[in-house]
Amino acid sequence: MPRFTVHIRDEWLAVPCRDTTNTIQWLGQEALKRYVKNKPDNGGLTDVKVTHFAVRRCQGLGLLDSDDTIDDVLEDNDFVELAIEGDTMSPDFIPYEPGVSHLTAAYKEPGEYISLDGNSLTSTDLVNLGRGLYKIKLTMEAEKKVVQSRELLDTIVKENKVVYGITTGFGKFARTVIPVSKLKELQENLVRSHSAGVGNPLSPERTRMLLALRINVLAKGYSGISLETLHAMVEAFNASCLSFVPEKGTVGASGDLAPLSHLALGLMGEGKMWSPKSGWADAKYVLEAHGLKPVSLRPKEGLALINGTQMITSLGAEAVERAQAIAQQADIIGLTLEVLKGTTNAFDSDIHLLRPHPGQIEVAQRFRSLLDSDHHPSQIAESHRFCDRVQDAYTMRCCPQVHGVTNDTIKFVQNIINTEINSATDNPMVFAERGETISGGNFHGEYPAKALDFLAIAVHELASISERRIERLCNPSLSELPAFLVNEGGLNSGFMIAHCTAASLVSENKVLCHPSSVDSLSTSAATEDHVSMGGWAARKALRVIEHVEQVLAIELLAACQGIEFLRPLRTTTPLEKVYELVRSVVKPWIKDRFMSPDIEAVHRLLIDQKVWAVAKPYIDKYQTEFIPESRPISPTAFSLDPPASPRKRVRHE
Repeated sequence: MPRFTVHIRDEWLAVPCRDTTNTIQWLGQEALKRYVKNKPDNGGLTDVKVTHFAVRRCQGLGLLDSDDTIDDVLEDNDFVELAIEGDTMSPDFIPYEPGVSHLTAAYKEPGEYISLDGNSLTSTDLVNLGRGLYKIKLTMEAEKKVVQSRELLDTIVKENKVVYGITTGFGKFARTVIPVSKLKELQENLVRSHSAGVGNPLSPERTRMLLALRINVLAKGYSGISLETLHAMVEAFNASCLSFVPEKGTVGASGDLAPLSHLALGLMGEGKMWSPKSGWADAKYVLEAHGLKPVSLRPKEGLALINGTQMITSLGAEAVERAQAIAQQADIIGLTLEVLKGTTNAFDSDIHLLRPHPGQIEVAQRFRSLLDSDHHPSQIAESHRFCDRVQDAYTMRCCPQVHGVTNDTIKFVQNIINTEINSATDNPMVFAERGETISGGNFHGEYPAKALDFLAIAVHELASISERRIERLCNPSLSELPAFLVNEGGLNSGFMIAHCTAASLVSENKVLCHPSSVDSLSTSAATEDHVSMGGWAARKALRVIEHVEQVLAIELLAACQGIEFLRPLRTTTPLEKVYELVRSVVKPWIKDRFMSPDIEAVHRLLIDQKVWAVAKPYIDKYQTEFIPESRPISPTAFSLDPPASPRKRVRHE
C-alpha cells in the first residue's frame, strides 16, 4: 500500500493511502487527524475539517495544489510538509547553500560503480562520487581484510582484555574499564556526545564525499569495523541517505571527531538526514523510506566511525580539484594580453629553460600555444608589431613565473591529499596479521592541514595578479581603451564596480590565507594537547578558490569586452573560440545593465571547465605535434650578427 511521510510542526507521521486518486486535501486532513489524536488539546486545533493548511514537498519545497490527486504529484514514500495557517515554517527544515546541490528529486541513480579497496581512490574519483556519478562497492580483498580485523576484536572482547577504545573510555577516560554488558552503550554514547558540531550542514555533495571517504578508509581493514556495518554504510551511500553534518567543530586531531560523529549519528537512525527523495527529515524515516535499517554498533565501531581526517581530506580533495581546474583556465585568460597589446616574447622557451621549474615551463608553453604565432596568427598582435613599447608590465610578462608556482604547488598538495585519501587514520589500529592493536597518532591532521594552507596561499596569487590586469583593462591610461570598457562614460559606469568586486575578493583572500595550521589549542583535559586546525584550513581553502574563480570570471568578461573595441581585428583562433564561448552566455556591454548575472554565468563556465574544454585541443595539438616555435621580430627582441670565429678572422686578414 502506498504510504507518505507528513511533517506537521515537530512530528513526522506515516499516512497510508489505499487510493492514490484521493486529493492532496484528503492527505492533509488524514495527517491532521493523526496529529491531533494524541494531543490532549488537539494541538490547538478545534476542527480538522475547517483547518486551513498548505502542503509542500520536502524536496524543493514546491507547493502542492489541494485539488491535485496524489497520484499526479507524489510518488510512493514521498515526504511532504504540512504548514498550518498561522504557523511559521518548521525549524526542522534545514536549508543548505542554494544552487550547490545537483542531487535533486530528478536525480537518477548511476549505473556505474567504483570499487573501493582503501588503496587506489583518487581526489578526482572522490569528487565524482560526491557529484553522484557513481555508486560504490567493496572489493573481495577488502571485505576479507575487514572480516579478519573484526575477528581479532571479537576475540579481545571475549577474553576481557583491556584495550583502549574497545573496553575502556576515551581521551581522559582511557583508564576507565567498561563492563562487557555496556560496550554497545559505550559506542553509542561516544557518537551521541561527540555530535557537537555547529553551523550550516555540508552540502549533499560534500557529505557524499565524506561518507565515501570514510568507507574507503574502513575498507583497508585496520579499523575493526564489522562487514555488516560497512555494508550498511555502502547501502546508505548508494541511496544518497546523507546525515546532517555541521561544517564547524573539528580541531583536526583526534581526527574530525564532531563531523564524523554527526555522519555516524544519522546512520544510527538518529538526528537528521537528507536524500533526493525526502529532503531533510528524521534519519529513521529517511532510512526506512529507502528500505534501510539503522546500524547497531558493536564494540569499537563507534570509535572506528568517527576517528580520522576524512572531513579535512574530502574537502581538501574538492579544493585541489577546483584549484587545478582554475589554474589551467587562468592561463587561457591570457586573452587579456592580446587586448592590452602585449608581446609574446616573454614566453620564449629559451628563457624558461634557464629557470626550469616544471610549472613555469608548462605555463609558458600554454601561452605560446594560444597566442600569436605562425600557426595561429593574430591580427591584433600584428597591428602593434612595431610599436615603441620595449616590455610589458609584470602582470603580463611574469605569468609563467607566478602561475607556474601555483601549478607546482597544486601538484604537491594533490600528492599529499591522494596519500591521505588512502591512509588508515584510525586509533587504535587493528593488525590482524600480528594479532594485536596498537595506539598511534595517524588521526592527526597536520599533513592535509599544512598542505591546504599552502594551497590557499598559492592559488590566491592567481586572483592577486588577475585583479591587477583588470585594473589595466579598465584604466584608459594603461589600456588605450575607453574608461571602464564602456562607451559614453559618465552616463555609463561599465566595469568600474566589477573591478571593485575583484579588489574586495582579493583583499578578503589575504586574510583567509593566514595559515590555520600555525594555531593549536589543547583539548580533552590536555590529553589531546596539540591539534592541526585542519578543518578550517580546508574550508577556507575552498573559499579562497571560489574567490579566485570569481575574480578570473571578471577578468575574462573584461577581456572579451575589450575585444569589442578592437574589432574588426581578430585574435588567434583558439582565443576567438574562448570569446565565442563567453558570448554564448553573455552579450557585449553596450550600456549599463545588471552585471551580477554576467559574472555568475562566466563563473559557471569556469567551474564546469568549459573554457578549458574549448582551449585544450589547441594546447594538446601544440604539445604533441611539436609545432615550431615562432619568434616574430619585435622591439623587445633583437639580435646582432655573431662575431666571426678566430679562424675566419685570420683568413680574412
